[in-house]
Order: sequence, then C-alpha cells, then structure tokens
Amino acid sequence: MVGIRSGTEEPKYKIVATLGAVEIREYAPRLAASVTEPGDAIAARYAGFRRLAAYIFGQNIAMTAPVAQAQNIAMTAPVAQERAEGGWTVSFYMPAKYTLATLPKPVDPGVVIHEVPGLTYAVYRFSGIPGAAPVEAARSVLLKQLTGSDWVVNGPVVDWFYDPPWTIPWARRNEVAVPVIHK
Repeated sequence: MVGIRSGTEEPKYKIVATLGAVEIREYAPRLAASVTEPGDAIAARYAGFRRLAAYIFGQNIAMTAPVAQAQNIAMTAPVAQERAEGGWTVSFYMPAKYTLATLPKPVDPGVVIHEVPGLTYAVYRFSGIPGAAPVEAARSVLLKQLTGSDWVVNGPVVDWFYDPPWTIPWARRNEVAVPVIHK
C-alpha cells in the first residue's frame, strides 16, 4: 500500500505502564538531527522536514573535487516537533548504528546533531491528518489522562509523526508525548 511505512527504524522503547489509551514508555538515549523553524506549527514542520531530509539524503557534504558519492542516512521515524523559542524544532532520530563521530557533519549550519537523553514518556497515539486542531485535541487527551495519576509531567509535550503526507489518513500513525516521572 502506498504511503505505509515498512521497515523504517524507530527508537527502541519498553512499555512500563498504561493509563487507558496512554502508554508510559522508557526510551534509551539516541541521536537526533534538529533544526528550528519560525512560523506556525504546520509550516515549520514542512520547512524543517525539507532541511533535515536534505541532510539525511546526502546533500550534507560540501562540494569538493573529485566527485564522490555522498553518504545517505536511512530514514527513521518518527519526525518529532516541539515548540521552541522563535518557532518550532523539528527532529529526525538517527539510525542506531551511528555515533556522533560517524555521522556526517551537516553543511547547513542550522542542522544540529545532538544526543537525546533516555527518558520516560507518556504517549498517546492517534490517526488522521495531523493538522493543528487534531494535534491539540490529542495533547488534551494525553494531559487529561495523566491528571490524578502516579505520573507527573516533566517537560514539554512533543508531537511525533510517522508517515509520509500521501499516506491515507486512517492509516497514519501520529503520537503526542510528554516526559514524565513516577511519583
């Protein structure tokens, strides 16, 4: 089926609890390539995606002679987005086989490679087109489910998108997540 992710690497996690439709997941440390874009959430997501895609698909190597094939980095999921000062930060997680030393240095000075620490997240999954209203509704469900539980919010909510835009809406995997700690 066109647009369905297949064989795309995702960060590894372990489910440690559930609260209704919310999973509490422990994630190991991982590497990410990130860029911050101004504007509204949707415009920033697409602009950030294009810049990061240029990096992972090999347009990250400065022109030199002789001509050599650039290193491509495998696509991973999800694409992460969170509010940042002056806009939105969009991130791609790097395949687990890479280290800071083995990833190509980005030519685009706005692309930053960094380690994402291992964290525990509360995660709510939803399908459909991830416009501003559906994402906000999913965030509300997530935070409401945590109210009165043994899990305390410990950071900003992030949005995770797993599928290309041409994926049929009901088959899309989207998630909202927030770092949490156990009381």
